[in-house]
Amino acid sequence: MSAWRILTVFVSIVVLAAGSSALDASQRRPRAPRSFPTPSPEAPPPTAETSASQAVPVPADEASAIPSETQLGFPIYPTAVYLTSYDAGQGQRYYLFGTDASFREMVRYYALVLDERGNRVFDVPPTHIFEIGRFREELMAFPPGVTIKDYAWNGSAGYLNPTLGSEPARFRTIIQIVPEPPAATNR
Repeated sequence: MSAWRILTVFVSIVVLAAGSSALDASQRRPRAPRSFPTPSPEAPPPTAETSASQAVPVPADEASAIPSETQLGFPIYPTAVYLTSYDAGQGQRYYLFGTDASFREMVRYYALVLDERGNRVFDVPPTHIFEIGRFREELMAFPPGVTIKDYAWNGSAGYLNPTLGSEPARFRTIIQIVPEPPAATNR
């Protein structure tokens, strides 16, 4: 296995595992609000007038925008739910989708639509990678592709849905899509 593939698998597992370590909503304790940063004793407390005049519009968070198949360059499973995205470096992002479909269904689906067998990189927990496209080290942090991970293996309840009160409460399978960065498509 190449060093890039090992690195890709490692980063994929770390990113996907971050969601599985979240506590169930019933186990969460509310945090006490605190101001940040704490004002220094010499500085006067901010007033409504100074706060309003210093307000700067905040752009919409790129991680919250639901990407399309066109933007990703990869198909999205029809019942998959967009969860979030993370910066992968060098202009690339990881996009996470959750589904209640089984790991085997997802591997079969992506093998068919991508016309690629992919590689099972881990048996426990089952993780399958489809690397699509040419990896260019000078332009990319990771090879473009789709990673499927089974979160229901060994009787696990699944990946916790980050949107409280949404159905399903947990996802059996997570799909991670890493598209080519914009710089790579222009060359």
